[in-house]
Amino acid sequence: MELEVRHLRALCAIADTGSVHKAARQLGVSQPSLTTQLRRIENFLGAALFSRERTGCRPTPLGRAVLSRARPLVAEMRALVVEAKAAAAGDGGHRLRIGSTASRALAGWLRRLRQRLPGTDISLHVDVSANALLRMVAVGQLDVAFVHEVEGCPLLVPDGLSLRVLVEREPQFVSMARDHPAAAAAVVDLAELAHDRWMVDPTVDGEWDALRRVLCAAGIDPPVLHGDYHTAATLIAVGEAVAPCQPTSLPHDDMAIRPLSGDPLAVRLLLFSRPGPSAELHEAVYADLTDAYREAAMRAAGYRQWLLRHNSPLLETTAPAPLPVA
Repeated sequence: MELEVRHLRALCAIADTGSVHKAARQLGVSQPSLTTQLRRIENFLGAALFSRERTGCRPTPLGRAVLSRARPLVAEMRALVVEAKAAAAGDGGHRLRIGSTASRALAGWLRRLRQRLPGTDISLHVDVSANALLRMVAVGQLDVAFVHEVEGCPLLVPDGLSLRVLVEREPQFVSMARDHPAAAAAVVDLAELAHDRWMVDPTVDGEWDALRRVLCAAGIDPPVLHGDYHTAATLIAVGEAVAPCQPTSLPHDDMAIRPLSGDPLAVRLLLFSRPGPSAELHEAVYADLTDAYREAAMRAAGYRQWLLRHNSPLLETTAPAPLPVA
């Protein structure tokens, strides 16, 4: 066996996510397959690269040494692929490559960008991992990334990226069945959900750690289900679970969205880009994102009321940014 780029990429993914399960999902492979691959790499090198702990995988001293050499190689290979594809396209047209975690603002953002930048090839890459998107910006696979940073769980921001803050603290609401007893109130206390099953997606960077910390601080230890939020929606509708959700989420006939008392769960909404000649374009991109987010916020009645109660600056309208100079 010889170490290949795909092996190094797997090691970096495990280190970045802190979990073989999360890394496998990020790489698009099965967890058993990645576990087997890691075992073969460690057998080849003759020692463990990660220590398996209850909270996840941590690099050993040897693992840190290997990663320090692997990361630049993986980054260079990604950059090479991006540049080669761009050269092969050779059409000289304008393009804007956007990355984002899930957001209700995406549709309005893309609509505004297409109106602002006719003739520009605009692509979108959505990922549950904000850290993965930031790495893609750093190596040139994306031009900008709109991500959320879970409070208390800082993102791993590569050197050299520019940052714009869209929302300093966005509260996370809770979704529950429409007939849940707590849904009768405009604001829900965590104690009212102490006996519910909570569902969280462990592949979303920091989300499970933040929820666990908040529940512990509230003195409750409810059963927790791990799964994606598409599955969660089905379970929530029939009363089998509750889950944290974005305040811009729109309720369904069988589901209620409510703010939590004291807003214990929150995220920062951030736009990252690489500095360079496109800085003026990125300002326009940020302005359109701000307007799209405000539009999504105003559509969600519960969030709109929350913003009014907190006298949020999001309620203030701003003039659109000028078109970037070609």
